[in-house]
Amino acid sequence: HIEIMIAAVIIAVGIMLISAGGISNFVNKHPTVKMLALSFLLLIGVSLLAEGFDQHIPKGYVYFAMAFSVLVEMLNLKMKKKTKAAVKLRNVPVEK
Repeated sequence: HIEIMIAAVIIAVGIMLISAGGISNFVNKHPTVKMLALSFLLLIGVSLLAEGFDQHIPKGYVYFAMAFSVLVEMLNLKMKKKTKAAVKLRNVPVEK
């Protein structure tokens, strides 16, 4: 079944290449999502480190924490969209 595995990897890489630009733009537009993603990496890293020291952390706890964080972030983004946009100031050159 090596052919199926090769095809799956090629398709997955193609999907990642196609969606990378949109995801990158979204993350750069919303810095709180960037912090959330970094905290997920930290959470997974701590979980893997604990597993390396033979300390079991139930995966349900990790997944629940991640799902709850995503839910809160979605609510924050939705609420932020409803509020008025901040006033954009023009750049004024500073004389030396």
